[in-house]
Amino acid sequence: MVCGRAALGFAVAFLSAGFTAAQADDFYQGRTINVMIGVGAGGFYDLNARLVARHIGRHIPGRPTLVPQNMTGAGGVVMAAYLANVAAKDGSYIGMIANNFPAMQAAGIEAMRADLSKFQWIGSLSPLTGVMTLMNTINVHSIADARGKEIIVGASGRGADTYSMPAMMNEFLGTKFKIVTGYKGGNDVNLAMERGEVSGRYNFWSSWKTTRPDWVRDKTIIQIAYMGPKPNDLPGVPSVSELAGSDDDRRIINLVVSGTRLGTPLAFAGGVPGDRIAIVRQAFDATMRDSEFLADAEKLQVSVDPVSGEELQAIVAEVLAIPKPLAKRARALLE
Repeated sequence: MVCGRAALGFAVAFLSAGFTAAQADDFYQGRTINVMIGVGAGGFYDLNARLVARHIGRHIPGRPTLVPQNMTGAGGVVMAAYLANVAAKDGSYIGMIANNFPAMQAAGIEAMRADLSKFQWIGSLSPLTGVMTLMNTINVHSIADARGKEIIVGASGRGADTYSMPAMMNEFLGTKFKIVTGYKGGNDVNLAMERGEVSGRYNFWSSWKTTRPDWVRDKTIIQIAYMGPKPNDLPGVPSVSELAGSDDDRRIINLVVSGTRLGTPLAFAGGVPGDRIAIVRQAFDATMRDSEFLADAEKLQVSVDPVSGEELQAIVAEVLAIPKPLAKRARALLE
């Protein structure tokens, strides 16, 4: 009798699981998934989000249509808040989240209007190396040079990594960056660099190679420091962490640059059914192996070294668990 009940229970569980999976498969049939992007068109986050959106639908049962939408404001905070507090929680909204947001939440930044501990992370194309980049026309080639003169750099706003990274370098390395905010996204800052309004910005190294390959090729831009994974093609450029004056300073720097481990992460807000999260995570993983996607990424010079949704979930949890006294010291740099 016990064996019979066990067998019956197994059969019911098996059929229920199959029914749930079928429901999730049916949900995306004929649906639209909105891919929300918190910065302006033409930048690196935008390019990455649109690249994934072009291909992932083939790997989601029901082959939904994915529609990228830019929702700018506060370096992506407006979009993240919309995703968390307004958008439907049925699996029809995905956001590409600014990778410094977990560090901002850990530091207690009040501007954050979304609890990232509740987000369900889908995947990221690759970890990223950040670089502090200057136009070659200003004759600054090193951190030492940047300590000796004021340099105007562009940023979207306080809280964005384009602001936090040069501010961190001013605090811990003694540079004299004057940070001008108000640009809608990285592409607008690039245009300001072309016009001579600003002399540089923080950006991802892979973004420069993708969005301004001619600047990289012609050495129009110079990288004076990097953050995150060590790049193979920037010999002699120092790590900001290595330049820290003390272990405590290094811990603060590592918190501020923790987003480099996340790359350009895609996520659902909290409340999306687990079966739909699993389906989209599996679709993301399959997309990263898709030959058409890989050919498209290569054409755009986008690096593909994927971070899975489960890995992103663990990294975000680790960042959010940083001791409060340590995180508090980073607050001024992140808000």
